[in-house]
Amino acid sequence: MAKFQSLQEAVAENLRDGDTVAFEGFTHLIPHAAAHEVIRQGRKDLTLIRMTPDIIYDQMIGMGLARKVIFSYAGNPGVGLLRRMRDAIENSWPRSIETVEHSHAAMANAYEAGAAGLPCAVFRGYRGAGLKEVNPAIKSVTCPFTGEELAAVPAHRPDVTFIHAQKASKRGEVLVEGIVGVQKEAVLSAKRAVVTVEEIVDDFDDLHPNLCILPHWTVTSIVHVPGGAHPSYTHGYYDRDNANYLEWDKISADRDLFAQWMKDNVLNVGPEVFAARVQGL
Repeated sequence: MAKFQSLQEAVAENLRDGDTVAFEGFTHLIPHAAAHEVIRQGRKDLTLIRMTPDIIYDQMIGMGLARKVIFSYAGNPGVGLLRRMRDAIENSWPRSIETVEHSHAAMANAYEAGAAGLPCAVFRGYRGAGLKEVNPAIKSVTCPFTGEELAAVPAHRPDVTFIHAQKASKRGEVLVEGIVGVQKEAVLSAKRAVVTVEEIVDDFDDLHPNLCILPHWTVTSIVHVPGGAHPSYTHGYYDRDNANYLEWDKISADRDLFAQWMKDNVLNVGPEVFAARVQGL
């Protein structure tokens, strides 16, 4: 049964040092506010899973929270590199990290396998690709029915998944609208799930039954955080803050500038700042 909590409470109760954690959201609904609270609480030795590591993982890696990243694409969307991630890989600053790279297809199938309680995902993929040469977790299996060679990767089973969504009902159901990505599978594959939402409503009785709704029993904690996806967008609520992504490229290029920005915009501020930023757009 989902609990309604503050963001500070939800992170403190559900995420521990050394956990494997996923922060998912594809182009929109990226849980920035939740990631910032994790940074404020100083979690360490985390294994981060995300299909497309972007600004939030750049920030978490730059603050030394991560020991390992499992991913399929890393970059500042539409801008360029993740400079803090690159600094950690190439120069071990502020610490070295392990990287496990997959394709998008592998990541999506790994989440689906985890959601189904399976130990691995089996799919068509990696034919002619070089990732198998650098990722020993990519295996080949033979279909017992057709003899076809297929790819296999370990299922994703995060200790915790964080997502952002549009609405939660007072009963604890969560509504995800727009591009769903792998949010549903990421929640179902996790031992615990924390969902930040734009608003809390009485119910979803007037909505189409085929919309993506996570039942209350799939969610551990719900947190009301308006603007919790900023600077990414939330379909139906606010647009992507493109200027923020461009600014991050300059900020993240310099270690001292990065550290000062994190102090001024994350360490010394709370979740309510996200709402103020969005209201000012």
